[in-house]
Amino acid sequence: MDLIALGIHEVFGNGVIWAVILGALIGVTIGSIPGLEPAGVMAILLPLTFTMEPLFGVTLLLGVYGGAWYGGAIPAILMNTPGTPVAVLTTYDGYPMAKRGEGKKALSIAYTSSFFGGIVSVLSLVFFAPTLSQVATLFGSAEFAMLALLGMVFVVLAHNKYAIEAAAMIGLGMFLGSVGIDRSFNTQVYTFDQSWLLAGVPLVPAVIGLFAMSQAYVLISAKGGDSFKTKLEGSGRFEGFTVLLRNKVTAVRSALLGVVMGLLPGVGEFGSQFFSYTLAQKFSKNPDEFGKGAEAGIVASETSNNAVTASVLVPLLAFGIPADALMAMLLSVFMVHNYTPGPRLFTEHPEFISGLYVALFVMNIFIFIYLTFASRFIVNITRIRGRFIGALIFVLGFLGAYSQNYQFTDAFIALGFSVIGYIMKRNNIPAVPIILGLVLGPVFLNRMRQALGVSNGDFAIFLDRPIALTLFAVTILSILVFTYSKIGEKRRAV
Repeated sequence: MDLIALGIHEVFGNGVIWAVILGALIGVTIGSIPGLEPAGVMAILLPLTFTMEPLFGVTLLLGVYGGAWYGGAIPAILMNTPGTPVAVLTTYDGYPMAKRGEGKKALSIAYTSSFFGGIVSVLSLVFFAPTLSQVATLFGSAEFAMLALLGMVFVVLAHNKYAIEAAAMIGLGMFLGSVGIDRSFNTQVYTFDQSWLLAGVPLVPAVIGLFAMSQAYVLISAKGGDSFKTKLEGSGRFEGFTVLLRNKVTAVRSALLGVVMGLLPGVGEFGSQFFSYTLAQKFSKNPDEFGKGAEAGIVASETSNNAVTASVLVPLLAFGIPADALMAMLLSVFMVHNYTPGPRLFTEHPEFISGLYVALFVMNIFIFIYLTFASRFIVNITRIRGRFIGALIFVLGFLGAYSQNYQFTDAFIALGFSVIGYIMKRNNIPAVPIILGLVLGPVFLNRMRQALGVSNGDFAIFLDRPIALTLFAVTILSILVFTYSKIGEKRRAV
């Protein structure tokens, strides 16, 4: 109870609630605009959060992240265009319902399912993160090296059809992460005697360029109409509750799948929604209704993708291992304020942890109420011209990269990454692995070097320690299972 009271005081007594509300409003707005992803806006806000108290900055970004996942259902249902990529399956059944004149009912199902998934996800964070942080006390350099390796392998395998491209991008990210001063030998690595590279490739400009400014190019260069015509029809603003109760098994199964998928680096929302939707259809008494306006389809999709939003924080808080690019941004906020994820974070900063829990609960409640009563006004957001938003993002991204250290080199680095990101988007090459390679690559290499230093260069240290051996075995097993499934797919296709 003391921790709950401490968290409530942090959120309401210290004004964190305003960061939660502001982040949620920005997130819902972003999610409502097709083509605008939360990663880009979070990247722009990232330098600003470095000047805030840690809980302010983290909750602001989490509000954007969580709000966008809720708001993405609006254009998915009303326009057949997902506001965020994770809402793609919501279009399958949400849009047919809207075409039948049941738009309000479909939105109510989406909001209620998202709220249920979000609350289950926060509860998983409350119970799993402290326990796993205690497990982290058993970790040495060998275990952290294997965990970072496992995370990178999961990220590659999660890209499925683009696994080779993702592996190449992880390698590129690791290369970029090696640039700078090598602390072990005090030598320069790939700096080419350029002083602005001594500190390495900065994460924030790279993120801004890859996710925000590259998306600006996409919006500016988009052909066709710049705005959308949408309308909200039907009744049933609160019908989502009864639909959720009718599909309670689907909701619980999808929420648990989302939580588990959130714990696995790189898998996240995409894996959870496809698994949940497929299982919902498989166990349905009316599988033929899926894709034609099935209530259970919306419940499965929206519950599972929102059940990831808090559980994805578990590996970050417990081990300092970001599961995706968005969590890598949050990690940078931790690093700026010298908050080291792991067991010490829970004992040394209980006000931060308890405040984070309360903020996430409040965020879900606020977004649900806000969307339930303000959807008619939010729909108008979808009519904002994409080119105007693109131009605004480009300018804010350039200024955001510059303002981190007030150096034009950072702004030009962001510009360079924006061109790379745009080319990658045009060629369907995933950008997320670059950022995770940039973050996890140095962790893997430095920890492996430390472990080998302890063992006098004997690689057996990764096999002699039970946890390291287990993580290594899971890594190898995952690669073998993935390879076997791909070979099977090719044989079936022949």
